[in-house]
Amino acid sequence: MLAVALRTAVVLSLLTTATHVLMLFLHVAPANSVSNRFGPQINAWVYPLFEQNWRLFAPEPDSVNRRILARTAQTTPGGPVRVSAWSDLSAVDHSAVRHNAFPSHTAQNLLRRAWTSYVETHGGNDGADSERAVMMQTYLRNIAVDRVKAHTEANTIDFIQLRVLTKPIAAPGAAAGHRPPGPPDERLLPWWKVTSP
Repeated sequence: MLAVALRTAVVLSLLTTATHVLMLFLHVAPANSVSNRFGPQINAWVYPLFEQNWRLFAPEPDSVNRRILARTAQTTPGGPVRVSAWSDLSAVDHSAVRHNAFPSHTAQNLLRRAWTSYVETHGGNDGADSERAVMMQTYLRNIAVDRVKAHTEANTIDFIQLRVLTKPIAAPGAAAGHRPPGPPDERLLPWWKVTSP
């Protein structure tokens, strides 16, 4: 009886592993008839936990400096809404990386990748029109709330708002005839309701 259970577990593990490898292969492979036909099933398997890309091998360096700021609002019963000052979340990340011989991946990339994924799913507007867009909005909001709570004395946060300042980086060795980058581009996101965990 034990041998049968062990064999069944081994067979199921091998089948799951083979399915996983096949799904990831079809996800990263160039478009073909199989991946076109089974695209929704492949994406359901891969996202959000097993997303694959080639940035590890050929990273695309940022061509902009981005500052992500957050402010919070607290409502009081029958009283005014208290709005905090802007907190620079990017500066907190940069200070965690600077002078650190082994900075953590989360300090370097978590907030930046969350913002990039938010922009990829929302484009220029802030309306979430897919489940992935809603997930990325929630992910970005949760990261911002965690960062604000870790670096301020806010006990409760009812709403959070993000402001993103993006400034292009001048090309290295730019000729004297090139204009320096202009003022930062500003994007103000709407207030998001903070849900209790």
